[in-house]
Amino acid sequence: MATLLHTHKQMPCTSFNRAFAIIYSFAILALIYHHLTTLFRHSTTVISIIITTTLLISDLILSFMWATTTSFRLRPVLRQTFPENLEKVLQEQDFPAIDIFVCTADPYKEPPINVVNTALSLMAYDYPPEKISVYVSDDGGSELTLFAFMEAAKFAECWLPFCRDNNVMDRCPEVYFSSNHHEKTELQYEETKTMYENMKNRIKNVMERGGICPNYITDELQRKIFTKYHTPGFSRDNHPVIIQVLKESAKGKDNSGQLMPNLVYVSREKNKNSPHNFKAGALNSLLRVSSIMTNAPIVLTQDCDMYSNDPLTVKRTLCFISDPLARPRLGYIQYPQQYHGLNKDDIYGGEFLRVFVANPVGMDGLQGTSYVGSGCFFRRRVFFGRPTSMVPQEIQQLGPDRVVEKPITAQSVLELAHHVARCNYENDTKWGFQFGFRYGSLVEDYLTGFQLQCEGWESIYCHPSRPAFLGDIPISLIDVVSQTKRWAIGVLETVTISYYSIAPTRDGGMIKECG
Repeated sequence: MATLLHTHKQMPCTSFNRAFAIIYSFAILALIYHHLTTLFRHSTTVISIIITTTLLISDLILSFMWATTTSFRLRPVLRQTFPENLEKVLQEQDFPAIDIFVCTADPYKEPPINVVNTALSLMAYDYPPEKISVYVSDDGGSELTLFAFMEAAKFAECWLPFCRDNNVMDRCPEVYFSSNHHEKTELQYEETKTMYENMKNRIKNVMERGGICPNYITDELQRKIFTKYHTPGFSRDNHPVIIQVLKESAKGKDNSGQLMPNLVYVSREKNKNSPHNFKAGALNSLLRVSSIMTNAPIVLTQDCDMYSNDPLTVKRTLCFISDPLARPRLGYIQYPQQYHGLNKDDIYGGEFLRVFVANPVGMDGLQGTSYVGSGCFFRRRVFFGRPTSMVPQEIQQLGPDRVVEKPITAQSVLELAHHVARCNYENDTKWGFQFGFRYGSLVEDYLTGFQLQCEGWESIYCHPSRPAFLGDIPISLIDVVSQTKRWAIGVLETVTISYYSIAPTRDGGMIKECG
């Protein structure tokens, strides 16, 4: 009997949902019929014609919205994974490598200590550390963010073995040290907590100063790195490429003697005369840089305020990808966005349960859920063409199947990585349109997932009992309204983009997420 890696089953409410949809459909048809008969038989004045026509149009629009939403209720499925069986199918040394992208843009709106906690939780996955590479995109070009990650690289040397030795589940340091229950030996716990507080205080100090204290720069190499931020004309909107390898797996070891994950800081070149395409542009820059340096077959995109809450998440993902019977068109696995510290009433509806939980369960029973920007594991191959045909790259080193042979600190590798992170690299290329994350909408995540499914790629929605990721939620009405407005405009931009067609594609994809 084949080893079971995952299962899926339809939810018990499926039959009820379908029966309700049929009955409700007849009710809607009866309502439309009533409007039509009223319009053609009983409307005799201009005012009555206008009123009846307005009601008819309104009900047609509402019926369309109901139909597109109801489609997600017709085949909702629940999935379960069995990561404990993974090594029966795949030896640990054969686990695929993974590149993790974390994006930040402003050290004052997105405090570096929070971004550091997210990165450390991802580096501490229960997974071979030498197969993990974390890339941090700093779109603000801030020396404060780079300093924070230099400190994080040092702290990771004790944090990662501490998590392994004590079987820590909360691998975000801030969450773990703030909780009241610890799997620990007292001495080791106190030493690790002291190191974390020291790191936290140093980062806090440079944030308050608005610059790096000279006492914190320990060697000439660090001093040389920070001088780049003080060159004439340097600003968040105008600066050269800065790529700094903070941890190299092939060389760095933690306090227990085990290999460390790669940790790479990337600040792409920005110029006021070149469009930067916001987060989608930053992700595409990371996609190219990581292709040059590590080119892992799996890519995780993660918001800087969404930390890992389950160290087994990567193994859960492999349960789908490594399944011998896996769907050949499987492009990505999406985990829900969930939040901590919620008021039990959640008066602003900040969890967006319909968007992040209810609808995706239904989408998963069809062709797959949409991409929601964070907590999503991609096959790198999806960014380079349809399942049946890969679009050739402008340079060979960006191919998703290429095996990297040189270390990430090799001079030739770093030179090429700097080249593909330049602001004019995408000129006269298909990046953002046929390659990578897509441009043209404020919600680049929704647009990207939308187009990938149009091309024929499928997806899976995985909602384990322990949240895979937890993040911060908007807590004020202004923040909620601002976020909702951005999403609404972005979805409208996606719908109105001219090169989409509401019809099946030749590769079997279909636009089905218009509701």
